[in-house]
Amino acid sequence: MQSKILSVTALIAGVSASGNYLGFNSGATNADNTAKFQADFEKEMTTAQNLNGAPGKFNAVRLYTNIQAYSTSDPIQAFPAAISTDSSLLLGIWTSGTTSIQNEINALKAALDTHGSDLADRVIGISIGSEDLYRNSIQGVSSSAGPGVNPDDLVAFIKDFKSAFADTLLKDVAIGHVDTSDAWANGTNSAVIDAVDWLGIDEYPYYETGHGNKIENAASLFETAYSAVEKVAGSKKIWVTETGWPYKGDTWDEAVASVANAKTYWDDIGCSKLFGKVPTFWYNLVQDSATNTMSFAITEDLSTTPLFNLTCPAKSTKSTSTSASASSTAASSKSSGLETASSKASGTETASSSAATATGSSSSSGSSGTTSEDVTKASSSKVAASGASAAQLGSSAFAAIAFVAAAFALF
Repeated sequence: MQSKILSVTALIAGVSASGNYLGFNSGATNADNTAKFQADFEKEMTTAQNLNGAPGKFNAVRLYTNIQAYSTSDPIQAFPAAISTDSSLLLGIWTSGTTSIQNEINALKAALDTHGSDLADRVIGISIGSEDLYRNSIQGVSSSAGPGVNPDDLVAFIKDFKSAFADTLLKDVAIGHVDTSDAWANGTNSAVIDAVDWLGIDEYPYYETGHGNKIENAASLFETAYSAVEKVAGSKKIWVTETGWPYKGDTWDEAVASVANAKTYWDDIGCSKLFGKVPTFWYNLVQDSATNTMSFAITEDLSTTPLFNLTCPAKSTKSTSTSASASSTAASSKSSGLETASSKASGTETASSSAATATGSSSSSGSSGTTSEDVTKASSSKVAASGASAAQLGSSAFAAIAFVAAAFALF
């Protein structure tokens, strides 16, 4: 019996150390375009950590910028909120619509000066940019998705960031970039893959017009998108940085927004393919988009009672063809047509609501008063949604239980 306990303990420890994060996204502004402050972020994080029936503790947050909304380079107040709630952070550096990320760098350095290791120890990764390559693509331009960045400039931003933080507490944090499957699969963007430690992918089968995007096909569409990125990722880790299904809003081709379909997507994609297997940031905890007619929220008014049952069905603990480890994960669009919709659903608007600064917005390169919402939301309002808060599954009861069950099955 003692050997069983030791084996189970080792398995649980492996889960805790695996870095398979579970979470949501969080923009820098509320649904009414007002800036989020520390208390707002704390409410999101506290709700995420206490969601009834959740398959793990949501204790991390994906951000899109380091800069407080409507400032030039003030540190975003999500930083002290994460410290007070003991939440982990996937940081974001907004890179579109600017020739410099210096304001982002200044904001993060100021935060490190203030909080030191209390902040640095909670940073699980850093994303340099979000869907910039998509917006720079033919599909992005034709969809008026907003300013993007070409791969050479994005690589330069990555080098700038690494150089700026080479002698800081963040020097060893893994650097990534978030984009869509077509962007990652496009050979002209291979230099970005070479420059990062991990690839983040946004995927929304809901928006895949013309590809049978009804809820019954969502899992296969997701698999196809994931596989496209897996082929180019090599040995680099893949994180699912955005995915979800709206519970209300417009019908998108064959895709119907409903609570029932949001639950089905949660079970078929989140539970069966992602949670406990790969780093996952669900889209999203609350509705904080001022223009999007669809809502992907898990909860309304930051209630810990979700809109649908978050408890995963028993089959969710099984391995899937997508991935059973943190080294290969993710989702993105199936084709350029899919890419256009799914990317608009994520990076353009999410960043626009999270970035209200020169380097943190796609509408200006130096003004703190002009937000990227003015530009990117104009093109993505029908298909976009901004982020909420996030979470880590590495130490969750959900993953531990799955491994415990597997362990005892061996005896």
